[in-house]
Amino acid sequence: MGDVVSTHLDEGRREVISAHTRQVMAEFGKVYEQQYAVALFNSVRFEIEGGGSAQSQLLHRKDPLQDKSIFSGDLFQYLEENKKWRNRFIYVADSYNISYYENKLAHDRGLHPKGVINCAGYKALTSMDEYLELLNSCLPDTKAKAGNSPFLKCASSYLLILWHPYARHHYFYVRTEKEQKKWLAVFQDCVRHTNNGLSEENKVLTPAFTDSVRLYRQAKGHYGTWDMMCGDPPRILANLVMETLHQDLRTLIGPRLKGKLQQRQRDWMLISDAVYRQVLAQTRVQYEGLVQTCEAKRPRLDASLRTDMDQIITSKEHISGRIRALVHLRAEQLLRSNVQPYITSILEALMEPASRGFSEVREVLFREMVEVSKNTLNDGGTEALGKHMEKISMLAFHPVKMQSCYEKMEQLSLEGLQQRFEVSSPSVFIQRAQILMREQMDNAVYTFEQLLHQSLEGQSGEQLYKIIQRCQDRVLKKYDYDSSTVRKKFFREALLQVIIPYMLKQLYPVYSTELPKFKELIFEDFSRFILVENMFEEVVLQSVTKDIMMAVKEAAVQRKHNLYRDSIVLTNSDPNLHLLGENPIDWAQQYGGREEQAGLGNRKRRQVVSMIVPEGMAPLPYGSCLEVPGVEEIPEENEAQMSEEVPEKPLRTLEYLHQQPLSPTKSTAPKEPGSPDSVDGIRELINPVLEIVLPLSEEGDDPVLTNGMVHLEEGQEIKAITTVTEVLPGDTAVERAIQELDIAVEEDDGERLVECTVDSDVELVPPSAYSSPRHHDDSGFQSPTNEHREEEETQPLKEELRAGEETVDPEQVMVTLGQEDNVSNDEMGETKEDIAEDDSDVVSEI
Repeated sequence: MGDVVSTHLDEGRREVISAHTRQVMAEFGKVYEQQYAVALFNSVRFEIEGGGSAQSQLLHRKDPLQDKSIFSGDLFQYLEENKKWRNRFIYVADSYNISYYENKLAHDRGLHPKGVINCAGYKALTSMDEYLELLNSCLPDTKAKAGNSPFLKCASSYLLILWHPYARHHYFYVRTEKEQKKWLAVFQDCVRHTNNGLSEENKVLTPAFTDSVRLYRQAKGHYGTWDMMCGDPPRILANLVMETLHQDLRTLIGPRLKGKLQQRQRDWMLISDAVYRQVLAQTRVQYEGLVQTCEAKRPRLDASLRTDMDQIITSKEHISGRIRALVHLRAEQLLRSNVQPYITSILEALMEPASRGFSEVREVLFREMVEVSKNTLNDGGTEALGKHMEKISMLAFHPVKMQSCYEKMEQLSLEGLQQRFEVSSPSVFIQRAQILMREQMDNAVYTFEQLLHQSLEGQSGEQLYKIIQRCQDRVLKKYDYDSSTVRKKFFREALLQVIIPYMLKQLYPVYSTELPKFKELIFEDFSRFILVENMFEEVVLQSVTKDIMMAVKEAAVQRKHNLYRDSIVLTNSDPNLHLLGENPIDWAQQYGGREEQAGLGNRKRRQVVSMIVPEGMAPLPYGSCLEVPGVEEIPEENEAQMSEEVPEKPLRTLEYLHQQPLSPTKSTAPKEPGSPDSVDGIRELINPVLEIVLPLSEEGDDPVLTNGMVHLEEGQEIKAITTVTEVLPGDTAVERAIQELDIAVEEDDGERLVECTVDSDVELVPPSAYSSPRHHDDSGFQSPTNEHREEEETQPLKEELRAGEETVDPEQVMVTLGQEDNVSNDEMGETKEDIAEDDSDVVSEI
């Protein structure tokens, strides 16, 4: 990668790029200094004269994403360096920048991310065909098909691609369609938010910058909307530089690229990204210096404005009248013939999807508030209310829940009008409407929170439900009015953005030679605040405004768009609303909606979007860095063995025992382990089984339990206890069995009890904690104190058997009593070993 970039971007060519950037920034700087003074004049005039739009009925939250994060999770990312896919942990903070880490542990430790993606100017794609269509425009005379993309081979069809005309492309994929939809909504929200990088609260810098960019592009012959007006000012300026530089470099470097088509496209993307980063670094430094220079002059300009404001206004109105008289006839003719016939169709194309989108916002808001009221009524109490309000508070910033609203606006189509009015694409209007939807949703939710919190004191039960209903109705009425006001303003601005560039392009060449003479009418002291070019645009704007206002007013009468008429003005409808506190409400802390995080404090940011847990699929390995995903979730070896179908051994009943030939129960020396031939053999090696015979008590109900101990090897534990009861005639058999058991215990002393298998069809009850004086811990760990105590209390096993002082607890062992069989002495056998075999009361597998 480095060789390709360094080969085509040597020091000489990089110097050419820097020189071109300096030239563009110098030309832009002159325009910006002029527009800065004009923007300052307009701001001071608005401050003195007042005015503005109708007062909003909903409250506005200043910092809605404080201590919040948007989303995080695992994705597979394609690395250009080694052409491999790696598992990455993605974290989207409140800035909507996408940070990717080696794994989640690296993020939790506060390490620096592997990279950060600023999504301004990007497009989130899921179709390879759509991506290749955009990719074909990178280099001239190149065409690629969907099958010709070897560097994007992956094990899943659920792709996520971030495409940029100048910067590096980013490739991701997920394992399920559900994940793809959620991540696509998150990426689109990141693009939407970062594209809106100009703050509307700054009444001087933002208007000065936007007017400067527009005038600069118009001077180059580019009228109309611009798709790359995305991001913060340095990034927009970098796009402005690349608008001409990119084409020159493509013509110069493109023919020199070697290799196959995909390789040439890949190399060009790397070269373009290196150039873009160089230009962006340069524009950032120069723009900051430009702003500092203008801000240093602001106190002097502000003092001059406030001193001569009346004279400046009078002079400006006089010159504007002269310009209006000059262009009035031609402007009216152009408006009547080429603009008015299309105003209604443009407005209808804008209103249909916008109205559906804002109606969907209302529906989503209504459903969420109804859900809160229903859950509160069912669960009862303010604690349940706090839990549900904690979820709804970030509804506007939940990209998945808001996706249905955004999709309504994406249906906007201006086909047939784009070519006539030179609208590059409807994306500018789509994203603007989506931003307004999110703002209205957040305002409505925040107002609902404040109203509800104010009315909750001392309320509970059914009364609480009624309060929620009243607050819900008030918020919906306020939303209806505010959404109508916001939409009408959006329609007017959109119409101006479509019509004004078209009229300027038709009129400015005609009067460009006559406009300079009006500069002679401006006093030199006022020349910084009164510019002829700006007044010419204002005159054209005023000639169109009346027709646009009438069109929007007529559209408001139509009931299908749910717009309030201009005559309906709600003023001071709720005067106490704006007196509520501006501090955000922490529902979890006040009403216990987030008890599980009470001990964490503010160390971790609360996430707006929940994590994805795919159904039927295991999560990605924690902290892994996989080159490719598993074909399926492959179990570990021990899991695979446990999942095999092994036939169960038949339970040993009394009839089965009697049918077997009698054999002695002598312990033999352990055999050397051999190679197992089956799964059962492997199991016996892993978990050896030892059978210990324990007799029943004299009463015959419970087995005799000793306080002696059988040592367990490390890692061994008691699995089960099997009790088999058989009634034998005579007491002699019992005595002989006891003697035989004594011999077996002495020979097997030192071995540990590991596993007891029930040889009956009776389910074993878990042993009680008091079934043994030693109280074995299930974890396998024993304290040193217990070890010494056990050594002191250990007694010979045979003494306990003979004494019979302690019997087993019924909770531990369930005894199955068989029917007494008529067994003759001949059948019993005459040897001592045969009698002991038949007289076994308990068979324990170890």
